[in-house]
Amino acid sequence: SDICREELARLLEKERLLKDQIQKQELLLHRLKHLNQPANKNQATADQTLDNEYIDCSQLFTSGFKSSGFYKIKTTRVYCDMSEGGGWTVIQRRLNGAVTFNRSWTEYKDGFGDMNAELGEFWLGNDNLHDITAQGNYTLRINLEDFDGHQRYAEYKNFKVANEKDLYRLSFGAYSGTAGDSLSGNDQLHVSEWASHQGMKFSTYDQDNDNYKGNCAQEDKGGWWFNKCHTANLNGMYYPNGHYNAMTDDGVVWYTWKGWWYSLKTSIMKLRPADFKIDSIDDPSAVKHGS
Repeated sequence: SDICREELARLLEKERLLKDQIQKQELLLHRLKHLNQPANKNQATADQTLDNEYIDCSQLFTSGFKSSGFYKIKTTRVYCDMSEGGGWTVIQRRLNGAVTFNRSWTEYKDGFGDMNAELGEFWLGNDNLHDITAQGNYTLRINLEDFDGHQRYAEYKNFKVANEKDLYRLSFGAYSGTAGDSLSGNDQLHVSEWASHQGMKFSTYDQDNDNYKGNCAQEDKGGWWFNKCHTANLNGMYYPNGHYNAMTDDGVVWYTWKGWWYSLKTSIMKLRPADFKIDSIDDPSAVKHGS
């Protein structure tokens, strides 16, 4: 009803304001901490912006910023997910189809989407993915949800994205999780020659770098590390009802969980250093998946 929708909108706005207030308090506490430290010529002064100290959300988390929300790392605005142990830098988020992911090479290079709303959809940008993963050994976590509220996840060790000169080539290590290993193409299918995304270059509708005679990105309506073409495509067309019919399997697809002809409701991709130490007081199992 209209009354319920109005009440939900009011509560969401109240939640956003409270989170903003918590972030400001955390920043103030952090600056006070620096004020109380002995003066050092190599130490940034307390009135300088502290955002540029951090290379990813894990450093923010260990420095005392425990609230999920938008922060700056280096010169980039990012969304930090402080659930599931904390310290996750979100690189992709799809929740409702509000943002189209059928974008050009330049848009995927720079990033696009809503980087202001608490529940905005976005792609952080391939240059940023390269810059972050070039800093060390990062784990990729993918949180997925279907339209019945069921959730699964997939994690990959040593996730890396090359630079633009190498066409943002993808590499990743061992899989773990509950959604199945769709990136390698080995789980169930055993046809990794055409299905694996390992070592694949990034493709968009205006720059075709896949191994297919056609253009996978053009057919499947989103930029991705296509082979011939995919067993995973989390940047595909958003369908609001899950099951869909189309000329190609162009939905938000994770084959090893829902197959090619089911488009997922939620996809969240996020990164954290593999050696990140989770605080004993934080119980990841007690935190709801995603933002």
